[in-house]
Amino acid sequence: MDKVIESAGEAVADVPSGATIAVGGFGLSGIPDALIDALLDSGVSDLRVVSNNCGVDDWGLGKLLGARRLSRITSSYVGENKEFARQYLAGELEVELIPQGTLAERLRAGGYGIPAFYTPAGVGTQIADGGLPWRYGQDGGVALASPAKEVREFRGNSYVLEESITTDFALIHAAAADRHGNLMFHAAARNFNPQCAMAGAVTVAQVERLVEPGELRPDEIHLPGIFVHRVVPLTEVIKRVEKRTVRERDR
Repeated sequence: MDKVIESAGEAVADVPSGATIAVGGFGLSGIPDALIDALLDSGVSDLRVVSNNCGVDDWGLGKLLGARRLSRITSSYVGENKEFARQYLAGELEVELIPQGTLAERLRAGGYGIPAFYTPAGVGTQIADGGLPWRYGQDGGVALASPAKEVREFRGNSYVLEESITTDFALIHAAAADRHGNLMFHAAARNFNPQCAMAGAVTVAQVERLVEPGELRPDEIHLPGIFVHRVVPLTEVIKRVEKRTVRERDR
């Protein structure tokens, strides 16, 4: 029952090249930066990542991207990473863009064992009709495009069928955990972390604070330990702001 692993490197040591990985976070909030750094140090490559976004050029998943360790990313927002755009347009990176709510639900459905679901999001667009560029060729043309999806009508409205997402591993960040893997998240840093945790066959959580079983009250537990396989207590917590906007103080 004790799921604590002392180092991030040890916790991700069995992640192989070519693995699929769900990574929690939104922007730079709640990202598992220490686990990402450990993957970078391990030397694995050809990783297929599912995450809301790809960090920024020098932080989070942006580090793996800059080191050419990612071959595919399934995401909903990619606007803060210039290297991401360059690799995608140059045909070096395969990208599946998904509406943000659909991405969250595909991960949640994967964790709940639901194979697919219908949603109105994307009906009448290339999300449903197909043709979104997943990979560009060296000549700038589309080398691989998204396929068309099933669309059905329910009660007079159209819905597109979306398949759930499951991955080999999941890397997440939490504010606190006990040794059994029960997790508590802080405010907006909860974001995609629970969904990613549920979708992963092996879930690794880096945590800011480790407590003993029973110290977290039942209503403080946002994700039960059944979904978490390894817990890594952080020795240092670094929280970066993606975009810092300031103004002069009113006098």
